[in-house]
Amino acid sequence: MLIVANWKAYVDTKEKAKKLFATAKRLSGKVDIVLAMPYPYIGMCAGGPKTKVALAAQDVSISTGGATTGEVTAGLLAELGARYVIIGHSERRAMGETDELIFEKVQRALAHNLIPILCVGERERDMDAQYLSGIRAQLAAVFSHLSQKERLSMIVAYEPIWAIGKTAADSIQSVELEEMILYIRKVLSDYLPGKSAQKVPILYGGSIEPSNARALAGGSGVDGFLVGHASVDAPTFTALVKAVS
Repeated sequence: MLIVANWKAYVDTKEKAKKLFATAKRLSGKVDIVLAMPYPYIGMCAGGPKTKVALAAQDVSISTGGATTGEVTAGLLAELGARYVIIGHSERRAMGETDELIFEKVQRALAHNLIPILCVGERERDMDAQYLSGIRAQLAAVFSHLSQKERLSMIVAYEPIWAIGKTAADSIQSVELEEMILYIRKVLSDYLPGKSAQKVPILYGGSIEPSNARALAGGSGVDGFLVGHASVDAPTFTALVKAVS
């Protein structure tokens, strides 16, 4: 089980960052943990003693360097110690990121041996299931341009926008998630022959809490979770990890 803790901009002091990092280290034997933290904390946490906790960036620039003020390149992230990078998060897409831009970011990440966590998901659901075509298009915009080796280096995070920021009771249910995992695997099989599509980890993100994590992990076929607000409270994150381990 892979847990990606997306701190977003909730963590704004190094003291809190160190506390959450220490919590993750204590829990790392139960599940695989990746901490997606603001840029300044990556170097701080990566520079300490070796640990099983991996680090991720929450975004990456399409720039390769040079006169691009304010940009953080994939090469710099790799140098700092990041191993993963979240790309195409719904909050970034809401700011105007297109599928074309997201693919460029994936390219930059792969070029520096960073593992892209590609986020896809629908804004809302319709009775005719037209939203599925949107998810297919988001996946195709990236996977159709990659080599077989690159496709197998990807992680997909399904995060339906309608489920974000709600309580566990109002979020996605296990049977719904299972259906989406099967659909995403079906789309991936267009680009990965045979059983290769099963090798791409699929995560779920959207109002993950200790109260619903176990049910979603148990019967949906999901490989892990992309956790937002629940990841920046040490007791809550501890309970969540224990629920799925």
